[in-house]
Amino acid sequence: MKKELLCPAGNFESLKAAVHNGADAVYLAGKKFGARMYADNFDDDEIIKAIKYAHLYDVKVYITANTLIYENEIDEFVEYIKFLYLNGVDAILMQDIGMISLMRKLIPDLEIHASTQTNNCNDETLKLFKKLGVKRVVLARELSLEQINNLKTDIEKEVFVHGALCICYSGCCLMSSLNGSRSGNRGKCAGPCRLPYKLIKNGKTIKTNGNYLLSTRELNTSKKIKEILNSNVDSLKIEGRMKSPEYVAFITKMYRNLIDNNKEENEEDLKKLFNRKFTEGHLFKTQKLMNTKSPNHIGIPIGKVLEINKKIKIKLYEDLNQNDGIRFKNSNKGMIVNKLYNEKGLLINKANKNDIIYLDNKINLKKIDEVLKTTDYLLEEKLKNYDEKKLTINIEVKAFKNKPLSITFKHNNYRVKKQGNTIKQSITSPLSKDQIKEKLGKLGNTPFKLDNIKIEMDNDIFIPIKELNEIRRALIDEIIEEKTKTNRTLPNINFQKSSKENKEATISAFVTNENQFQVVLNKVNNIYTDNFNLYQKYKDKIFYKTDRTAYILPEFKDENLLVTNLGDINKYPKNNNCIGDYFLNITNSQSINFLKEQGIKNITISPETPLETIKEIKDKENFEMIVYGTLEVMVMNHCVIKENDKCDCKNNKYHLQNIQGHLYPIITKNCKTHILNFEKINHLDKINYLKELGISIRLEFFNETKEEVLDIINKIKK
Repeated sequence: MKKELLCPAGNFESLKAAVHNGADAVYLAGKKFGARMYADNFDDDEIIKAIKYAHLYDVKVYITANTLIYENEIDEFVEYIKFLYLNGVDAILMQDIGMISLMRKLIPDLEIHASTQTNNCNDETLKLFKKLGVKRVVLARELSLEQINNLKTDIEKEVFVHGALCICYSGCCLMSSLNGSRSGNRGKCAGPCRLPYKLIKNGKTIKTNGNYLLSTRELNTSKKIKEILNSNVDSLKIEGRMKSPEYVAFITKMYRNLIDNNKEENEEDLKKLFNRKFTEGHLFKTQKLMNTKSPNHIGIPIGKVLEINKKIKIKLYEDLNQNDGIRFKNSNKGMIVNKLYNEKGLLINKANKNDIIYLDNKINLKKIDEVLKTTDYLLEEKLKNYDEKKLTINIEVKAFKNKPLSITFKHNNYRVKKQGNTIKQSITSPLSKDQIKEKLGKLGNTPFKLDNIKIEMDNDIFIPIKELNEIRRALIDEIIEEKTKTNRTLPNINFQKSSKENKEATISAFVTNENQFQVVLNKVNNIYTDNFNLYQKYKDKIFYKTDRTAYILPEFKDENLLVTNLGDINKYPKNNNCIGDYFLNITNSQSINFLKEQGIKNITISPETPLETIKEIKDKENFEMIVYGTLEVMVMNHCVIKENDKCDCKNNKYHLQNIQGHLYPIITKNCKTHILNFEKINHLDKINYLKELGISIRLEFFNETKEEVLDIINKIKK
């Protein structure tokens, strides 16, 4: 299979830039259900236009509907997917496992891709999606190319090759949701990983190499393109729906040339467009993953401030043009260069490397600083003026006296034909072949160019020029319509929602040590732990929590398991007693029903699910809600401790501290970093209300003492 180049389109101009610079496919979102809600995105009319436009140029369109869906959104979601299907979308990217399962049943012909938000870390997850009929999975960014090549499941595999990286495994981040009420799983991530943090060791701040301890560099695999092309990967994906059309044009053309010709673009131009420094990422097991100095686009260094008075005096290392954007590195103040002065104080529109220049101090810069160029006006103007693709047209003309004019346009497998008026003999000015070719080949403002024209005609005929022009325009419209039309019909769509009533509520508790276990024993219905030694000691009374990011899933038989990823769902229920954890991101009845069908006895609803939507789930027999405890907000394949301190996490307590002073506990397991929330969620005041609704509850204990655990249990029992 040819490797696909998949490019981002945050708006219509970016879509055009991707199409005309070499994309095989583009991915975009509508105004709802997409994981980049702060991109411009497309309304329904723009979606129809975008699909037709891309299909005209033989480019596929994948639309993201990859957020978690609440119970009260299911009907709207189904209608939206029906709309996309009827208008010719090539595939839908989804995260919500209930919606994936539902849409596979309702529209079997719909191509679905499992978003990276489904945390696709292992072969068992791929097997589950294969059984569901999913065509493709977007693999976790944390997998190496070696690991990807060892995945055995016969399903299309897509990987990110360029753009912004999340430090947390996708779909596993609750930090933005719990700390700012903007869920990444709902497309509204506030980017907490791009904020400054201190590393606290045993209560004391330790010195770090920068303040942005969770901020990754930009992924850039351009120098390893041969390895990717020779790998198990089917689609090469570029991140960037929040980026400019000029960026999309450049990066699409860059990877198109790399794939086709192994030709590299000017890296300095790439740095000017967007970079946080570059990394080859987990794909190539890089050690250079983070840029802890800056979370922003840093551009390129172009000069140094020499003096500051009413104007800023700068010595240039690189050229600077009027309308370029610059930022002063240490002060982090930026400006557009509207007025540029030479040493004589005269206005100029360009300054060269090694020149001394002056700028108006309109940002009140006060300290000597380094100057960065963050936008290059001339480069961006150049990138706006790309050549648009032209599609080849072959024309056949038959023009004989006393017969209707016949003109046929052919493009690939598309053929359209039109007849004109009956041709008359010319008395004074017979039409020549060159004249016919000139009029019919006038395709300049259309998507087409003339490849070949075949004309069979009498020599002494008359055809009005107006008629030739009208037929040409009509045939162009007709061939565009023919190529972009969609011939899809919906199957008979009907699905039922659960109608079960309330049940008696139960209590579950997650514990981390034996003291907590002994307190909750015989006081709750289910006990969970990730402490394997504790589980081994009391395995008939407790459930063991699996690793949510495991690449190889361990063998279990006749065990009690709290399963945490979709691979677990595929592997364990047939031989084990399984309950689903909140890590599975379950927010609606369709997801609950799917897990029940796979053999999961009970699940913990996602803590991102509002209570008002939880109430609407009728079948409350199979889920519970966390009402108290410390939740995990991030898990990453990167050790923030090792990056900044000695690797001795077992004997020390570490926290991240944000600018508000909140302390996030850091737990390391198998060199993966787990960050817990700085505060405990507490809905204990809603216990009676939840009991009336029949909603079971779960407690999540972390560092509570025996006395604290007992106090909470007694409050609930009362």
